[in-house]
Amino acid sequence: MPELAEVAKTTKAWACYDCGKCTATCPIARAGSDYSPRRHVLATNLGQRQSILENGTLASCLTCSLCDQRCPAEVSYTELVLKLRELAHREGVEPDCPHGGALQSVMRMMAKGGTQQQRMDWLDKDLKTEAKKGEVFYWTGCAMYYDAFFPDFGVTTLAGTRAAVRLLNHVGVVPVVSPDERCCGHDLLWNGDRNSFESLARHNIKLVADSGAQMLVTSCAECLRTWKLDYAPYFDGQPPRIVHITEFLAQQWTELKFKTEQSAKKRPVTFQDPCRLGRHLGIYDPPRHVLDALPGVELTEMRRSGPAASCCAGGTWSNCDRYAKQIQVDRLREARATGAEVLVTACPKCQVHFRCAMKDPKLGGDIEIEMRDVAELVADALE
Repeated sequence: MPELAEVAKTTKAWACYDCGKCTATCPIARAGSDYSPRRHVLATNLGQRQSILENGTLASCLTCSLCDQRCPAEVSYTELVLKLRELAHREGVEPDCPHGGALQSVMRMMAKGGTQQQRMDWLDKDLKTEAKKGEVFYWTGCAMYYDAFFPDFGVTTLAGTRAAVRLLNHVGVVPVVSPDERCCGHDLLWNGDRNSFESLARHNIKLVADSGAQMLVTSCAECLRTWKLDYAPYFDGQPPRIVHITEFLAQQWTELKFKTEQSAKKRPVTFQDPCRLGRHLGIYDPPRHVLDALPGVELTEMRRSGPAASCCAGGTWSNCDRYAKQIQVDRLREARATGAEVLVTACPKCQVHFRCAMKDPKLGGDIEIEMRDVAELVADALE
């Protein structure tokens, strides 16, 4: 198949050594599934289109990029999955989306446009923002939807969003927070729906361009990856500087004023590296610089951290099964084993999936741990 031959070329699938390191590395395979990245690589190289479309395992990949990092032939398996999912979507093959596909439906409604959103109610009266014009655009992502969809999990992703705006205000920044923002399209793209993704990309890029913003700040690792990498072909002219809130804080640290009275005893915390922030974008140091410098806390790393970190096992809403649940449970146990009182996140999706796992009545207190967004910890320590 000519199309698969091109996919094999652009992702370097043709260079596969057939060594099996991708499968040996894959978190889903290690959790007990018979999922094998190598099979998709082999089927692509052999042009086995129907095999790829019909075997039903494309949605199993977490796109965590751990296999990319360890592949000796430098095959980009994550990009391969993205392209194969696009092919599958064009053929009408879609995954059985968790939660009844409700989130995907909301995203597609936003992509079509014409639907009025009520996405600003989370803004507290003391937070200073602009609706149209400004030098800094704070990208909120879909946090307000997550909190609305998952109240039973105790999801509070908007607490981190509020904290981020408060921190921006603290250093003299009044960011644009737009009622016209739409989903960045990350999940639709990674489930193969490029047309809907492109509609969202064009709308969002114009929205930020019209604001005059020179910098875009976001607390969502997936939004960050989308803006920095996936939106790149759609910019007309110079894009704004795009940073994660932890990068912004690390750069502005000397401007932050903390409470002078701090407890002598530091609270132990551990940090979850989001896949999009870490392996996809190579951003490991800024969150750690922030936590290391933050008064009143002590960072203790998990056994697998940084480039080797285990993911939250559900970043694209494409798959939620017992293997993903096992990955989450194992990671929460790893966090607890550090002795930390708080698991600090830098992406709202991590919080959603770990809070879901913690609701398992059979595991009870075995995996429960307090979760906070990194911006919340910093905001709590301010004067």
